[in-house]
Amino acid sequence: MIFLTDKIEFPNPAQADPDGLLAIGGDLSVERLLLAYRNGIFPWFNDDGDLILWWSPNPRFVLLPDRLKVSKSMSQILRNKEFTVTVNKDFNSVISECSKAKRGGQAGTWITDEMIKAYTKLHHLGYATSVEVWQNESLVGGLYGIDLGNGVFCGESMFTKVSNASKVAFITFIQNTNYKLIDCQVYTNHLASLGAEEMERSEFLEYLKES
Repeated sequence: MIFLTDKIEFPNPAQADPDGLLAIGGDLSVERLLLAYRNGIFPWFNDDGDLILWWSPNPRFVLLPDRLKVSKSMSQILRNKEFTVTVNKDFNSVISECSKAKRGGQAGTWITDEMIKAYTKLHHLGYATSVEVWQNESLVGGLYGIDLGNGVFCGESMFTKVSNASKVAFITFIQNTNYKLIDCQVYTNHLASLGAEEMERSEFLEYLKES
């Protein structure tokens, strides 16, 4: 296992273990986080005070926007304008709600106070984006992620309080932006139903390089 030092660098993602774990340690500074995402690496760990775990899974789960799947029922919901969608209106609330969302197979949240602080700083610097979904002026869903500025959006987390709100956030955001690839990191049934698919890590990294 590779332990990071104070130097802002990462090992080659190809050195990750079969589960995708690449390195341990380091910090969540802006410089390190941006270097990580630009090289197909992301942090994912459990509790404040734990050593940070850095991942680069193979295969990678991604969505090519032109392969987005919108069901007839979702198309009807979007046409009915049951929700209002905004971008970067309330990043703090979105990441807070994502940290509280219950997820199958997980005892707690990986969005720790340390993570919230780090990604909020990225947001203030223009690198982290939030999408909010409102119903009757109440925040009922949303997502956030990292905009690498090269046509790639790295999705981090989403939440929903009412049925379909997170799907509305995801679909509306993709249909109204010009991203070439959405990084979904690892497989979920939810994102697979929207058209996300597996991509070999080497292909994903080459895509990042070309972008």
